[in-house]
Amino acid sequence: MRPSNPYEPDTEERLREENRLLRQQLEALKGSVHAPSHTRVPRNVWRPSNVSLWSIALGAAALLVIAFFAGYIPLQKRKTLIGSEAVEEQQALPRAEVTEVIRSPPGSELELPGNIQAITEAPILARASGYVQKRLVDIGDRVKTGQDLAEIEAPELKQQVLEATATFEQSQATLDEALANYEQGKTSLELARATARRWSQLVNRGVVSVQENDQYQSQYQAQLSSVHSLEKAIAAQKSGVAAATANLSRLQELQGYLVVKAPFDGLITLRNLDTGALVTAGETLIYRIAQIDTVRTYVNVPQTNANSIRTGQTALLTVSNLPGRVFNGVVARTANSLDPNTRTMLVEIHVPNKQGVLFPGMYAQVDLNSTRANPPLLIPSDALVVRPEGTEVAVLRPDHTVHLQQIQIGRDYGDRLEILSGLQEGDNIIHNPGDLAREDLKVNPIFQSDKAAVSPGDAEQR
Repeated sequence: MRPSNPYEPDTEERLREENRLLRQQLEALKGSVHAPSHTRVPRNVWRPSNVSLWSIALGAAALLVIAFFAGYIPLQKRKTLIGSEAVEEQQALPRAEVTEVIRSPPGSELELPGNIQAITEAPILARASGYVQKRLVDIGDRVKTGQDLAEIEAPELKQQVLEATATFEQSQATLDEALANYEQGKTSLELARATARRWSQLVNRGVVSVQENDQYQSQYQAQLSSVHSLEKAIAAQKSGVAAATANLSRLQELQGYLVVKAPFDGLITLRNLDTGALVTAGETLIYRIAQIDTVRTYVNVPQTNANSIRTGQTALLTVSNLPGRVFNGVVARTANSLDPNTRTMLVEIHVPNKQGVLFPGMYAQVDLNSTRANPPLLIPSDALVVRPEGTEVAVLRPDHTVHLQQIQIGRDYGDRLEILSGLQEGDNIIHNPGDLAREDLKVNPIFQSDKAAVSPGDAEQR
């Protein structure tokens, strides 16, 4: 705070008032001296002498002169100083705060939203039609591989198994009969072959007629065809037995599915049916099971950071309902391609979850710290000049003149902007240019280092 001046207008007014009172007292004294004799005061009343009166008058006049000059002269000096400073300011160059264009750090702080999912999740469907006889687990239960989850009652399946067993036994019996016929046919074939051979030898010697030989030769050929037919019948019966066996095995497998089992270790996240509900094979959902010892999180990385994401790099996860806790994850795989609609790359992150505090379906913030080979340039967001001609910044030339340079903006950090093109590292730009954004305008630059060197008192005086 500036100290008060004893010669301010209030002090001058007070001195003038005292001077006026003194003059009134002086006039009163003079009036009492020249008053008629009958009005004079008694002799014992004190009367000031002429010397005292003149001394008082001279003192008052001196005080009045001193007060006048003490207030007028500083006021005139102040007016003169203010006028000279105004002229100086009009003639001086406009001041401009200048900042240097720098590169962003190589380490990129990339924070993206992600969705947490189970590492493995599967629906449990009914493989056999029937009614739910017993439900053994419920939502939230942890199960092991092969553990019984539910039992299904299917009486018609038992009847189908009995029918398939009978069909199998019938096919097997038919096959055995065909095999017996085949063995008999082979025996008859051997006899016919031997008879035909002997008759062929006899006809060559002229002992028997040719007609009798042809008869036995025909019998041999007929028996040979019969054996071939029996072989085909055996093959057909074997196929029938195989079909009956397969059908029986299928139904027996279906009987095994009457007890629904867990395919892997996990957590029951959904129960869709109660006891007594009708289920249809391959269509009815009974449970949903998820494995959450390790969870996976999917994030969509923008194109500008897609090349810096590598498999195996670390990631940090935070969730809003667990404040203060940070979960370590690893990038398991990337899509290695961009979605043409969003220009983002899908990245899968695996996070250990032994304690089970992370649930599938949670929303998380994923911090991916990556290292960029060519980090972009950074400028303050206040240095931006937006005009119809385009986005520009005011660049300070070496001769302290302004040049408006068009730029291409990358990511927006709020108080900072990434510059993709138009500037070079080390360029000086005007911070918050305002009216200084004029081409070839000469300015008086104030660099950040010079500004930091100025003390607060000096800055206030300026």
